[in-house]
Amino acid sequence: MSQIRERGSTHVYKVNKISKEEMDEMTARCVYEQPPFCSAACPLKLDVRAFMQAASAGDFKKALQLYEKVAPFPLVLSSGCEAPCEGKCRLGEPGDAVAVRAVEAAVARFGEASKLGGVFRMKKRKTVAILGADLFTLFLAGELEKKAYPVTVFCEQPDPESYLRACAPFLSERDFAPELKRLKGKDIGFEFNCRPDAAFYEDKKQSFDVLCASMDLTRELFPDAAPIPELMFLEEERLVCGVCEGVLDTAFGAKKAALTVDRLAQNLDPRNMRGSEGACESKLYTDLSEAKALRRVPSDEEGYTKEQAVEEAGRCILCHCEECLKSCAYLRHYKKHPGLLSREIYNNTQIIMGDHPLNKAMNACALCGQCSVVCPNGFDMAQVCAAARRNMVSTDKMPLAPHEFALLDMLFSNNEAFLARPQPGFEKCRYVFFPGCQAAAIAPATVKAAYLDLCERLEGGVALVLGCCGAIADWAGRTEMEEQVHEQLENAFARLGDPVVIAGCPSCAKELKAFSACEVRGIWDLLLELGLPKGAHALERPAALHDSCGARGDEHTQKAIRALAAQLGCELVDTPWSGDRSPCCGYGGLTAYANREVAAELTEQCLERSDAPYISYCMACRDRFARQGRESRHILELCYGTDAGSPPDISEKRKNRLELKNELLQEVWMEDPMEKKLDYALAFTPEARDMMDDRMILVEDVIAVLEDFRASGEAIEDEDGLLVARRRVGNATFWVKFSREDGGFLVHRAWSHRMRVEKREG
Repeated sequence: MSQIRERGSTHVYKVNKISKEEMDEMTARCVYEQPPFCSAACPLKLDVRAFMQAASAGDFKKALQLYEKVAPFPLVLSSGCEAPCEGKCRLGEPGDAVAVRAVEAAVARFGEASKLGGVFRMKKRKTVAILGADLFTLFLAGELEKKAYPVTVFCEQPDPESYLRACAPFLSERDFAPELKRLKGKDIGFEFNCRPDAAFYEDKKQSFDVLCASMDLTRELFPDAAPIPELMFLEEERLVCGVCEGVLDTAFGAKKAALTVDRLAQNLDPRNMRGSEGACESKLYTDLSEAKALRRVPSDEEGYTKEQAVEEAGRCILCHCEECLKSCAYLRHYKKHPGLLSREIYNNTQIIMGDHPLNKAMNACALCGQCSVVCPNGFDMAQVCAAARRNMVSTDKMPLAPHEFALLDMLFSNNEAFLARPQPGFEKCRYVFFPGCQAAAIAPATVKAAYLDLCERLEGGVALVLGCCGAIADWAGRTEMEEQVHEQLENAFARLGDPVVIAGCPSCAKELKAFSACEVRGIWDLLLELGLPKGAHALERPAALHDSCGARGDEHTQKAIRALAAQLGCELVDTPWSGDRSPCCGYGGLTAYANREVAAELTEQCLERSDAPYISYCMACRDRFARQGRESRHILELCYGTDAGSPPDISEKRKNRLELKNELLQEVWMEDPMEKKLDYALAFTPEARDMMDDRMILVEDVIAVLEDFRASGEAIEDEDGLLVARRRVGNATFWVKFSREDGGFLVHRAWSHRMRVEKREG
């Protein structure tokens, strides 16, 4: 059997870039990082989700810190905010929107204000003067104080109390005192009893780097100026002013004005590089089934108590989209949403020299497409990972190790174990049965029974092709190998008369339909037309039906399998995540070879849906479930009254394929197979068998080591008197610990690694 060349470690790689435009288009479908609708509606960009989470936990100190990031005077803002966030709250659809403003007011009242480290705070050099007293100047003074500008307010009022009442006349007596205390605690300078006029303005313009003014004062100073919008910058005067139309709009205007001041102080054009300002649209998807309390917590005129605010904040469902993370064990394993993981995988493909840290994550995806079904926007990680694998292979940057065994197994299926024969008595056939490599490896008796049944009940001849469809090469990103498999099968089908292909596996059917000009049908369709064969039976107790990821999007196959199960008399129990939403068993995408931990998590996710036995229509699924100790049957086993029994190990799988081929050659085509037999006895301890299966070491690898030992006599004797020999086969060096037993060998342990061991003379 041919080997696969390992990549060269000193090769200077070229980058075959994945289109950045295509990647951007794909990642834009992931809405995980989109803001919740309430935050998107807030022009101040309050993180409402984090705010509500802190408030619902009773952590009012943290909640207030979040609120103070957007509101230098939280009681002023919460007292008059128009709360557009409540109009966008998703809970408003089935019930009452969350009372965000009332919770904000409670947090502002009961929360512990943060203390600024004034001693270590570096003040900026540029100075700012604010002329006049209104809500805009109050908010602006607070915003600039947060930015560490030396700020001086010039106003007509005689003291801070009068200033605050002039700026926020709507503030209740209950909230006035704490907000006045907050104002006095800020590092803002005041000059009271000032009457800012034109002469006063000209004087201060010489003393400060930037000036700001209330709207009334600006109109008085510049009566001929054009109509002033919500925020105006008089460039020649280096004067910033704003309007007071609504509390929230004024707070937003002050935030924009503070950014303008910041850019003026740095001698930059305030119209450029402002980033995203104001409210925005969100495309976030939210599952409202998580909503529990739909009615708002009632309150009196005084507003919420602390306990009521905690209860009301607890109603918030913290809008987020995690549909794919709920369904996919792979994404949960890496704790990353598809948009982020795709970006990292894309960047991984662009590394020319050095380590590629995302290779393992890229190869761990089952390529099953479940995420594209559960995602509201159809994001498909399989598309990303498959393209990345092909890219890495084509640029000689993908190590062979994760997929080598599976690829060698495919080569074995399409070489030593390959068979393509017409039904005896026919040169060309109307049909060809293609059971798939996993069926021949796991349940050879079922394959044999199915083929003989089809030959008996179908007219026009039924040929048989035993081999791999090429899906393994496709999953590994080895397009050249996949094309070679396709060519091999196309030639075989052509020699058989281009018959209708009867696929025994949904993944094979999908792969064959993608390249073959022949009509492809599932064996389940033929059995529904022909009727059940003799010996068909149902399971004795209710069973769960697992839908293969190869049938995702194939409603016809899913319905046909259920109809076949009904004819068998099976009682199927309903399970979550079935049909197109069904998870992968852990074999797809070669996950079981590249990352066993993720594969085990995928299998466990499948099995946790039900405690019942599992019926599948993919042999790999049947094998994965049986390996986890769950009673598992393939639907063809029920149709033909066969039982594959315990799952075979990797060496037994190859042995099964060869024995099936040889048995059929003898019994159907009356040919004597060429079987290689050892001229010595070979046995394995249970520990050795388990170790070999776990480490993907075949019996033929062990035989190669022992044959080398018989020829050279080279071995090491350990402290227990056991012999240890080695031999390099392909890209790996295999080691076997054994003893001589009755003219043969008993293998105790086996292991392998990819380093070379060189023998030096002298």
